[in-house]
Amino acid sequence: MAERRAYPSDLSDARWELVEPVLSAWRTERRRRALNIGRPPEHELREIMNAILYVDRTGVQWRYLPHDFPPWETVYGYFAKWQKDGVFVQLNGLLRELVRQKEGLNAQPSACVIDAQSVKTSASVPAAGQGTDAAKKIVGRKRSIVTDTLGLLLAVLVTAASVQDSDAGRILIEQVAAEHPAVRKTWVDGGYRRHLVEHAAALGIDMEIVQRNPRTRGFTPLPKRWTVERTYGWLMLHRRLARDYETLPARSEAMIHLAMTDLMARRLTGVLARPHKATPTADPGMKQREKTTS
Repeated sequence: MAERRAYPSDLSDARWELVEPVLSAWRTERRRRALNIGRPPEHELREIMNAILYVDRTGVQWRYLPHDFPPWETVYGYFAKWQKDGVFVQLNGLLRELVRQKEGLNAQPSACVIDAQSVKTSASVPAAGQGTDAAKKIVGRKRSIVTDTLGLLLAVLVTAASVQDSDAGRILIEQVAAEHPAVRKTWVDGGYRRHLVEHAAALGIDMEIVQRNPRTRGFTPLPKRWTVERTYGWLMLHRRLARDYETLPARSEAMIHLAMTDLMARRLTGVLARPHKATPTADPGMKQREKTTS
């Protein structure tokens, strides 16, 4: 087959070197466990990943993938398998550690930020998986995320928009305590209830509620919490996340992990999504806070 022209979302050689070991190890393990190995794979892993990134970045439906990619059924099949086997979570964790080390921080975070975002859904999302965020007047789903002080993803939970922030936050804080035992501090907004603060304290995490000044008008970045708001801005660079198009919440979470993997791979290799903008850095005060708690 003739080599196709590259799309802007394609992995560069440098970015492919970052993700290739994880994907190759996955394929090797799958073939080892198979009862009948059969014929060798028809499509290269790099082309499969490029096609998935194309969907994530452009928002195109799977069936509308350009014909110079592998068949959409094959691409979606790999996406579903990688989501189920935790490949996107693994990639996100690996690249996050590399970015943190590049920024002069420990590989494991000691502080984090939690926030939630309600988004509208497409017609492909079952009504049973949706809800109404009464405060924001949005019918759809809610994305609750935990980031470190650089704004890099630690955990994500997609639920119906009707789920209370504190209920999703309880699940996330327990996940953070289990998977990131070095975390000792977290910041949240006023939407999280006092009982969650007590639950976090029982897990050994100091939760601080950062309140918005009621006299402030318009948008004002809140101390400590602005980094997680910026992360939502980064995610919106990927049009597949402009609203929730995924039938299953787990697939929505995979799309978020994929977007962050793409962002971190670009950051590590010096290729930004928008080259005219400088590489965003962490709040110096928050970085110092992490170093003192490590």
